[in-house]
Amino acid sequence: MRKAILSIAILGILFSANVSAQTETSGREKVYRATHTKVTELKHTKLKVNFDYQKEQMNGEEWLTASPYFYATNELILDAKGMLIHEVALDNNGKKSPLKYEYKDDILKISLDKTYQKNQDYTVYIKYTSRPNEVKQQGSMAINDAKGLYFINAQGTEPDMPTQIWTQGETESSSAWFPTIDKSNQKTTQEIYMTVPDKYVTLSNGVLKDSQKESNGLRTDHWVMDKRHSTYLFFMGVGEYAIVKDKWRNIPVDYYIEKEYEPYAKQIYGNTPEMIEFFSKRLNYDYPWAKYAQISGRNYVSGAMENTTATLHGSDILQKPGQLIDENTWEDTIAHELFHHWFGDLVTAESWSNLTVNESFANYSEYLWNEYKYGKDQADYHMMTDVNRYIHNPGDFNKDLVRFNYESREDVFDLVTYQKGGGILNMLRNYLGDDAFFAGMTDYLKTYEYQNAEAHQLRLSFEKVSGKDLNWFFNQWYFSNGHPKINYSFTFEPVKKQVSVTINQTQEPLFEFPLAIDVYDNGNPKRYNVWVNAESKNTFNFDVFKTPDMVNINADGVLLADITETKTAVQNLMQFSNSKEFKSRYQALAGVKDQLKSPAAIKLLAAALKDPFFRIRIKALELMDLSNPEQMKAFGSEVEKIASNDPKTLTQAAAIAALAKTKDKKYLPVFEKGMNAVSNAIKGNSLGALLTVDPSKANSFADKIDLEGASEQLQAQMLPIIVKNKVTSQMPNIARIAVFYPFIKFQDPELGKAAEDGFNWIMTSDNLKATENITKIAGYAKNQMTNPQAKMMMLQMLKDGLSKKMELLKQNPQSAASINKQIDALNKAIENYK
Repeated sequence: MRKAILSIAILGILFSANVSAQTETSGREKVYRATHTKVTELKHTKLKVNFDYQKEQMNGEEWLTASPYFYATNELILDAKGMLIHEVALDNNGKKSPLKYEYKDDILKISLDKTYQKNQDYTVYIKYTSRPNEVKQQGSMAINDAKGLYFINAQGTEPDMPTQIWTQGETESSSAWFPTIDKSNQKTTQEIYMTVPDKYVTLSNGVLKDSQKESNGLRTDHWVMDKRHSTYLFFMGVGEYAIVKDKWRNIPVDYYIEKEYEPYAKQIYGNTPEMIEFFSKRLNYDYPWAKYAQISGRNYVSGAMENTTATLHGSDILQKPGQLIDENTWEDTIAHELFHHWFGDLVTAESWSNLTVNESFANYSEYLWNEYKYGKDQADYHMMTDVNRYIHNPGDFNKDLVRFNYESREDVFDLVTYQKGGGILNMLRNYLGDDAFFAGMTDYLKTYEYQNAEAHQLRLSFEKVSGKDLNWFFNQWYFSNGHPKINYSFTFEPVKKQVSVTINQTQEPLFEFPLAIDVYDNGNPKRYNVWVNAESKNTFNFDVFKTPDMVNINADGVLLADITETKTAVQNLMQFSNSKEFKSRYQALAGVKDQLKSPAAIKLLAAALKDPFFRIRIKALELMDLSNPEQMKAFGSEVEKIASNDPKTLTQAAAIAALAKTKDKKYLPVFEKGMNAVSNAIKGNSLGALLTVDPSKANSFADKIDLEGASEQLQAQMLPIIVKNKVTSQMPNIARIAVFYPFIKFQDPELGKAAEDGFNWIMTSDNLKATENITKIAGYAKNQMTNPQAKMMMLQMLKDGLSKKMELLKQNPQSAASINKQIDALNKAIENYK
């Protein structure tokens, strides 16, 4: 699972509007969450289903083969949420014998015909109706809805929305569309017969064994998964998709894509075969399934989901050339979900408490892919960004990585399990070395393949391979919480010719860890690798001839820690010029933000503009101010070259934004040329530059930028232009920012006012898509809010919007059909917040 992330919320704007934070479990009694007791062992699940699009229901027949797990039993207890149960029988080679059952509170208790012993199989037949809209369980921060089966535009009444069906099983929602034991430690083979209108394609787990035309324009597809996997990974997808074929070795790799985006399928998904090859070799374990397919779903309730052999992505994956030339923003997610097919699908967390063995590895796979494909700098930038999101979210500091006391199982899908967990694995890799780290992963996969496992078993595999005791590492990083908070100092002792470096930890509990320290002498660093004990103060002595120029701790950037330090511009320049590691270079560059009058800072920025890694060049461009004559003299000509010639469009865009600060009309040709670029980032920054330098030239360009799915930064930059000039074609695309105007106003009053104007513009206009975008994003936000005051602010905003829509309806009765849909969407959003 890749969470749907609202970065505005994550950055704190959503929650920092003078409201105090609380965790999702604060004030609640903590409950020990034991692993589900296995009374029954599922063996095979056979389904026959068809769909009622008008009622948004599914008619199902199920043949469930099972046996007692260990102790004899005469009862089968299944999860079945919101269903109608029509018939329950024992199936003995096709002969059905009715069984007594009780269905209450989403639990189906079936009395078997006799007491069965361990490994004595039986098959139960169940005829039922799935009614997802009757499911009562709630969503969460990670997965904002939990009704399992979703009908999208089922009646075809929304002209801009395709008709689709898709399922979402994690965490325990598969039981909303078929009766099962909906626990992660249950695995079963499966087959599904799906009857659908012939114009639609289907996708499920495993391979398509057969497809038969039926009467009345229907078709039945038979999908078979012959390897065991967990019930939450079962999947169905139905809709009008193009299927773009690819392959890895002899394994089919298919991309199910909305037909509008078919020309771009290979740009979006095309690295998948190379990813499969890379992960197969890195893990020394070939991709274990018969096929790999990826599909996208509209109105998806999270980011993406690793259904075995059939990954479902949210529609944000659908990108066009203007976005893709800048950056395929979904590539990390593609890697993440693919890696789950080893860590999550092949070996599955035995409980949600141990979700780290699924999600932390999938998060770290993004690092591995970036390192292999784009280089270590890109991987380290990705890791720094991830870890910083955790470091800047104090509400997560008190959560263990493996936790047994969560309020809701959905709570474990958070920055600790994902971002911190990925950083922890990077530290473990650094400690063990590559050979032992990857051999340990291979041992874990081969030992527990098609089974379930937990963090202790992961530890045992690493210990088995490396010969090292790892209890110290797992106790502090997996079964405890927090991270080191460090400050440091150094002194030179001229008699001993030594420098003493003192490392202070200011947090509880205290940590032990390896640490890389660079001591600079005559501008050159010497690397020392030391061991920091779990003490508040550790001192290390190194031989030197004179007072060092500086000391840089965590020089390799591996330790997950919050480090307090202050360096001069000269020291930052020295660190930048002599560090191979990305993080040390980046921190040195960021460190001169308030030192730009120093000659050393100017030299550093000049060096950064020529750095081989484009993120460093972008950071330098963002820091400089070319309206300053000194900086203009130092950087102007180089920035102008970057604006036209840098190999990365994102860097070109950053250079255009830097030139715009001059307000110099001599750059108008550069900006006007940028408006003809393919790149959305270049177009967006060029438009912003035109607006700054010569506003009369900007108005005619505002509708030429494809903002659907564009970066939040670009959307925020474009929003004031779109609202001021009433660019109606872009109205749906500003919803992502406009919906948060009550919070943005506290952080950025100017942007907040434009966002408020944009919200009011949407609410006083007959624009169904824009209104639905508002309500959809508000729904995501609700499940990421832990503060009652923030929820009240959103609720009041939605109520204000509803009042404006009601007034719009009075003034435009001829548009009642469309406006009433918008009113319904707002009413649903309001109910969600009550």
